Amino acid sequence: MQLRHLRYFVSIVDAGSFTRAAATINVAQPALSQQIAELEARLGVTLLHRSVRGISPTQVGKIFYREAVFVLRRMDQLRDIVRSTQGEPEGSVGLGMSPALAVSLAGPLVRACKAALPKVTLRLITGDVLRIRSLIESHALDIGTVFEDTLTLGLVRKPLFRQRLYLIRPDNGENDAPSVSLVELKALPLVLPARPHTIRNALDRVFAAAGVTPNCVAEVDTCDCAFALVKAGIGFAIIPKGNVSVVPGCEAMRTVVIDPPIYLTACLISSGDMPLTSAAEAVSALVAAQVEKHFLLK
Repeated sequence: MQLRHLRYFVSIVDAGSFTRAAATINVAQPALSQQIAELEARLGVTLLHRSVRGISPTQVGKIFYREAVFVLRRMDQLRDIVRSTQGEPEGSVGLGMSPALAVSLAGPLVRACKAALPKVTLRLITGDVLRIRSLIESHALDIGTVFEDTLTLGLVRKPLFRQRLYLIRPDNGENDAPSVSLVELKALPLVLPARPHTIRNALDRVFAAAGVTPNCVAEVDTCDCAFALVKAGIGFAIIPKGNVSVVPGCEAMRTVVIDPPIYLTACLISSGDMPLTSAAEAVSALVAAQVEKHFLLK
């Protein structure tokens, strides 16, 4: 088995067809098909399911894809690993970040990375915790900064800080109460994250323990969408940020403390079966420093 077999196979799965993969990697389609047939013959298994809708990996193929991505990524990192041992960290680092954290952290982190780690290229991807976990488990990302309150086998989890949840509402200029109780939340139209979601899981647990059924008028998958619905007067949202006036487009909104408090834990997560490169370690340290500066010292 050659590395080209792994690269060809991963390209086909990513593209969803032999034709698109052949065009992407500049290999003739008949030769590509022959290489995959040779790979399947050597392994003694069927890796790809062919249908009129395209190509998809079999169950065995999914496992092979995950391991092939791991091998190829490690091979691509080898040059950077060797060079980093001779001086400052260098290479590409994939960082996943929840949208709620990215609003405050992405800009300062990228600036700090450019200044402190000029030879490191940061690939920043935002998404919910399930997507970030999946990308780290498949080794498509090196590290992730997410709100997470459950342990996940196979991942290394380093807590960074606890973040309180707040209700956000339009700022109508009136002297609204500085806090809101769970019972009072029950009477409000709420825009909540769609399940499964870390914030929604935390809210469901708290509401259930208090015997409260929230009035959910809409479900969303991003903070931006929640902000838009609040701005449109659809309802109120619950987010892990105490001041939204600094968020573009949210100047006319204000946050209200929820009492008793509801907390989420912001964590730095990484793969438990693939050691971080020196570049990824350096970015992890920068993330922790920026979190302390922008969240813990305020």
